[in-house]
Amino acid sequence: MKIALVILNWNGKELLEKFLPSIIKYSNIDNVEIVLADNASTDDSINFIKNNYPSVTIVENEKNGGYSKGYNDALKKVKADIYGLVNSDLEVTENWLTPIISIFKNEPETVITQPKILDYKNKQYFEHAGAAGGFIDKYGYPFCRGRIFSELEKDTNQFNDISEIFWASGACFFVRSKVFNDLNGFDEDYFSHQEEIDLCWKVQNLNYKIKYIGTSTIYHVGAATLKEESPQKTFLNFRNSLFTLLKNVPKKMLFGVLFTRFILDGIAGAKFFIELKPKHTLAIIKAHISFYKMSGKMYKKRNNQFKKSNYFKVDSIILAHFIKGKKKYNDLIKK
Repeated sequence: MKIALVILNWNGKELLEKFLPSIIKYSNIDNVEIVLADNASTDDSINFIKNNYPSVTIVENEKNGGYSKGYNDALKKVKADIYGLVNSDLEVTENWLTPIISIFKNEPETVITQPKILDYKNKQYFEHAGAAGGFIDKYGYPFCRGRIFSELEKDTNQFNDISEIFWASGACFFVRSKVFNDLNGFDEDYFSHQEEIDLCWKVQNLNYKIKYIGTSTIYHVGAATLKEESPQKTFLNFRNSLFTLLKNVPKKMLFGVLFTRFILDGIAGAKFFIELKPKHTLAIIKAHISFYKMSGKMYKKRNNQFKKSNYFKVDSIILAHFIKGKKKYNDLIKK
């Protein structure tokens, strides 16, 4: 079983200088190749790799197509059984790959995994992008074990398990290459953010499993290329979440889900405005305009293979968190 650890890079020389050494040090095992997928960088990233890490394979994309197209283009040139999509702002730990490899070897029905993702800046806490594995509510809002909206839990070994999840984080995303390629990879219309949720939903509908592996630990900086407070991040998250609903929610539920979601997004926009963050309010408006313009195209991509079991841990994470005060995952799922 060959694994390719593929690091997507765009003008990230400083991140590579800081974080690539840990990936090389702790991934130096048989049948593991480290690949730099460069998204048409204009800094000195490629020369830095060539001069300092000649063992790293370099794949150069013709343009910056974001996360989705960037990986789709690069992975066409990578030969491996497992793709490990690794952000450039990750610090990995000793033996981090061992339990991941074991799951893929022993569980053919498991096709996507992620490790435990802790905060590089505060290593006792989970990190926003993935934490201990992801879920969504009925209206497409994502949350994680260990992270609900901006509420991050302290890691007290409560999620040291191996368990099924709905989506794995794109920050450190392992996927069987055959399934990834059979599904035509990520949807490139997303550009960046939440394309992994869309792909994971497709995988769930094919009755494959997605697993969180709490016996493997990494540390993630997060928002290294697009800051958390960026209105562009708000735009992409809101628009792409709507794309995912339109593409994957069963038809009999679709109108009700989207109508409720429009109302909730309006409330979110008003909240940003009250908090004196008008750029984020405008980003939500722009997200909806973009969604409407592209809805015909996205509707044609609808997935018609709907799994019958219930995907949703809660109907509304907004109601559970902001109204009922649920701040931790284990409180959230208590009956």
